[in-house]
Amino acid sequence: MQKVNIYAEYNKSAVGSITAANSYVAPIELFGKFNFSLSGTWAGTVELRRSFNQGSNWVVVDKYTANVELIGEEPERNILYDWGVNSGYYTSGTIAGRLSQ
Repeated sequence: MQKVNIYAEYNKSAVGSITAANSYVAPIELFGKFNFSLSGTWAGTVELRRSFNQGSNWVVVDKYTANVELIGEEPERNILYDWGVNSGYYTSGTIAGRLSQ
């Protein structure tokens, strides 16, 4: 019997540090459970976003003003996610983040 790695498609991450407004990490495609982590000493508002049309339009899933550790779930395939800071929402510091699966 052949073993199949059911987690092979889930080795993805969008990792970065943000120090300015209008900055987003490169998007990744997520399906199923995923992790989202924000850390550092910073002030501002981080957006977690998803796109149903390969990045043409983005929908804000949630906004964060403090460090966070969470597990989310995306039920649909071919959905892109990213995170970052929109214009006017960065105040100071370095926002370190990781969106992974």
